[in-house]
Amino acid sequence: MNYDSALVAEIVNRVMAQCGGATTDTNTVPVGVSNRHIHLSSADLETLFGKGYQLTPIKDLSQPGQFACKELLTIVGPSLRPIENVRVLGPVRSSSQVEISRTDSFALKVKPPVRESGDIKGSAPITIVGPKGVVTLNEGCIIANRHIHMSEEEGAAFGLKDGDYVTVDVKGERRTTFYDVQVRVNKAFRLEMHIDTDDANAAGIGNGARVTIRK
Repeated sequence: MNYDSALVAEIVNRVMAQCGGATTDTNTVPVGVSNRHIHLSSADLETLFGKGYQLTPIKDLSQPGQFACKELLTIVGPSLRPIENVRVLGPVRSSSQVEISRTDSFALKVKPPVRESGDIKGSAPITIVGPKGVVTLNEGCIIANRHIHMSEEEGAAFGLKDGDYVTVDVKGERRTTFYDVQVRVNKAFRLEMHIDTDDANAAGIGNGARVTIRK
């Protein structure tokens, strides 16, 4: 059966409006800018902070269940030039991961691939220094790809499914087009496009800016 995506979008928006939910613009999404950060496994958390240590949440992030932590760490690459005060994000993961920008990679002298978060196989090595210990990851340093989180309802409204790739236009004084933006659809997600600080600075935008998905 073939579906008319425009009709689906109209129906979803009407239902959400009747239920008191926020409506979804048919082609624009808000932006969240992601600075360098660290995800830790339970084992690495204890190595860095001590046996039995638990993360200290300080702020909920846009995606449900994700939060910024009080904990800050130092990362070191082959240049031996450290980048300090890198925020840890929770909750803990099965594997540790460091997400940086291309600009950070020049200072650290590492060569991280552009990857979806969690896809760390064969990625760059990095060392993490904490108050109680040091962890050297043989792989785990990446540059996060540009991506858009959507709930299942929002995905239907946009006529998109998990794993799709779209082109995104940024309007304004530094008009920009982002290609190959991955769509990630999950019932727990909230609508937001994630880019790193390099992309945000290049386009002259910040948190809360709205960008347009090119149909």
